[in-house]
Amino acid sequence: MATAAGRTPLELTLRGIILGGLITVLFTAANVYAGLKVGLTFATSIPAAVVSMAILRFFRNSNILENNIVQTIASAAGTLAAIVFVLPGLIMIGWWSGFPYWTTVAVCVSGGVLGVMFSVPLRRALVTGSTLPYPEGVAAAEVLKVGSNSAAGDVENARGLRVIIVGALISAGYGLLASMKLVAGEAAKNFQVGASATGVSTSYSMLLIGVGHLVGLSVGAAMFLGMLIAWGVLVPWFTAGDPFVDTVDAVVGGAFRGEVRFVGAGAIGVAALWSLLRIIGPIVTGLRSAMASSKARASGSVLDLTERDLPIGIVAGVALLVMIPIAWLLWSFSAGGPVHDYPLAVIGGTLAYIFVVGILIAAICGYMAGLIGASNSPVSGVGILAVLGASLLLVAIFGNSADPVQTNALIAYALFTTAIIFSIATISNDNLQDLKTGQLVGATPWKQQVALIMGVCFGSLVIPLVLDLLKNTLGFVGMPGAGPNALSAPQAALISSIAKGVLGGDLNWNLIALGAGIGAVVIAIDEALLRAGKMRLPPLAVGMGIYLPMALTLLIPLGALIGHFYERWAKRTRSPDFAQRMGVLAATGLIVGESLFGVTFAGILAWANRNSPIPPNDAPLALVGEGFEGIALWIAPLLFFGMVALLYKLTRAMVRSAPAPVTDEPEIESPANFR
Repeated sequence: MATAAGRTPLELTLRGIILGGLITVLFTAANVYAGLKVGLTFATSIPAAVVSMAILRFFRNSNILENNIVQTIASAAGTLAAIVFVLPGLIMIGWWSGFPYWTTVAVCVSGGVLGVMFSVPLRRALVTGSTLPYPEGVAAAEVLKVGSNSAAGDVENARGLRVIIVGALISAGYGLLASMKLVAGEAAKNFQVGASATGVSTSYSMLLIGVGHLVGLSVGAAMFLGMLIAWGVLVPWFTAGDPFVDTVDAVVGGAFRGEVRFVGAGAIGVAALWSLLRIIGPIVTGLRSAMASSKARASGSVLDLTERDLPIGIVAGVALLVMIPIAWLLWSFSAGGPVHDYPLAVIGGTLAYIFVVGILIAAICGYMAGLIGASNSPVSGVGILAVLGASLLLVAIFGNSADPVQTNALIAYALFTTAIIFSIATISNDNLQDLKTGQLVGATPWKQQVALIMGVCFGSLVIPLVLDLLKNTLGFVGMPGAGPNALSAPQAALISSIAKGVLGGDLNWNLIALGAGIGAVVIAIDEALLRAGKMRLPPLAVGMGIYLPMALTLLIPLGALIGHFYERWAKRTRSPDFAQRMGVLAATGLIVGESLFGVTFAGILAWANRNSPIPPNDAPLALVGEGFEGIALWIAPLLFFGMVALLYKLTRAMVRSAPAPVTDEPEIESPANFR
C-alpha cells in the first residue's frame, strides 16, 4: 500500500502510540469498572477507531493504517481489563489487602505478552487462510475504511464522537443524580410466596442498557431465561419450608449466594466446555495449515508486507523468556507457604501447566473470536476451567488439607496461576480480531503485533491503579469491610468460590451437577434452534443469567430489546450501516459514561474519607436525607427511561440529518459484548 507520491504511508507512529495510550486510560478504567460491576466488558475497537479518526484528521498525513494502530493498542488494553474477573478473588479470600502495583503489572504484562506470542503463529491459519467471519474485526475495518480520506467519513466520525459524548454525559448525569440521592440507584423487594420466598430487584444503571444493546436480542433473551430460572424456580425451591427465623431479605439472599450461584456455576462450566469441544476439530485443521505455511516461508519465498509476522524465532524466544519472570512471580507470591515444601514439583508443574494450557487457550480463544466475536466468546468459561485445573493439580500434590492456613495459601496460589492464564486468554481472544481488521485495511502484521504488546503494557500500568482505587473506596461484595456501594465482582467471586470448594473439599457437587443438567438441557434446545434456523439461546448467557443477581440482569434484556427495535429502524434508513454504528456508539457512551463516573466517584469517596471518619462517609455528594427515599424511588424510573429515550431520539436525529451516502456500504454486524 503506498501513497499517491509513492511513499509507504505512516503506520506505527509516535503520535499514534501516544493517542492509543491516552484512549487506553479511559477505556481501560471504564472496562475495569464495568467488569467489577456486572461481570461484563465492552469492545473498544470501534469507539477507539472513531475517536482516533476524529482527532488524527487534523493532521495532514494521517491515514487508515495509523488509525488502525491506535484502535489496536486501545482494544488490547481494554480487553486486558478482563483480568478483573480473577484478581479481586485474592482480596475476597483475605490473601491480599490491596493490589501490589508492580506484581499486578507483571501478571498482566507476562500473561498478555504470552497471549500475543502464542497467537502469532495462528494468524495465517485462522485469519488469512480461514473463512471465519470475525464480526468485530470486519466491523472495525469498515469503520476505518468509511472514515478515512473522505469528507463524508469526517462527518460520520464527528457525529460518532458526538453521540459517544452525549451518551456518556447522559449516563454520568444519572449517576451523579443518584449519588446526590435525588433519584434511586436501585430498587428491590423480597417477599414470601406461600412457604417459600423470592424477590424482584433492578439497578437503575445506564451501563446495563448499553450492554444489552450491544449483546443483542439472543443473548438478552437467554439471560432473561436464566434470571427466570433463578428467581422463579431455584430461589423459591431452596427457601421452601424455611421457618423464616431471619428476615425474608436474609433468607432470600442466603439462598441465592449459597446455593443458586453454584447452580449457575455448573451451567456456565458445562456451556464453556461444550463451546470448547465444538471447535477442537477446526482448531486442529487450522494448526496444520499454520505449520504448512511456515514450511513454505522457510523455502525462501518473498512475503508481501501484509503477510509479514514477527519472525517465529523471536516469537518462540520471547515466549520462553517470559516464563522466567513468571517463575519468579510464582516463587515470590508463594514465599513462606506450602508451595515451598515442594518447589520443583509445584512451581515447575505450574509453569508447564501455564505454557501448555496457554497455547491451547490461545488457539481456542482465537478461533472463538473469529467465529462469534472477541467480546462474545466465553472467556469467563475458560477462566472457570483454568482455575478448576489449577486447583485439581494442587489437590493431587497436597490433598484436601484440614489446616485452614495451608488451604487458603493454596487457594491464593490457584487464583494467582489462573490470573496469568486468564491474561493469555483475553489477549489471544482479542489479537486475531485486530489482525483481521489489519488484513482488511492492508496493515503490516508485525507492526500490529508490536502495537498489541504496547497495548498490553499501557493497560497493565492502568489496571492496578483503578483496581486499588475501587477496592479502597467502594470495595467488593464479600471482602472484609465492604461498604454499601460495594461492587459485586461476580466473575471473581465465582472463580474464587470454585477454588475454595475444590481445595477446601467442601464444594457442593450436587448443586454443580444440577447446574450442569440445566446447562445440558439448554445446549440441546440451542442446537435444536440452530438446526431449525431460529434465534439462538446461548447456553453461557443462560448460565450467567442464573448466576448474576437480578439487579444486574434485569435491564440487560431490556437494553437488548431497545437495541433490537433501534436496529430495525436503522435498516430502513438511507444509510443503514452508519445508523447501526451510531447505535453501537450511543450504547458505548452509556457504558463509558457510567463507568468513568463510577471511577470518579470512587476518587471523591477517597477524598471525603481521607481522615478515616467513623462512621465512614458513604454518600459525600448527598443533598437530601433518608426521608427523601420514597420520592426518589418514584422519580427514578420516570427520569431514567426518559433519559434513555432522549439519547436514542438524539441519535436518530443525528442519523437523519447526516448527508446521504454516495454509495451503499456493506452490512456490518454490530459487535457483541458478552463474555
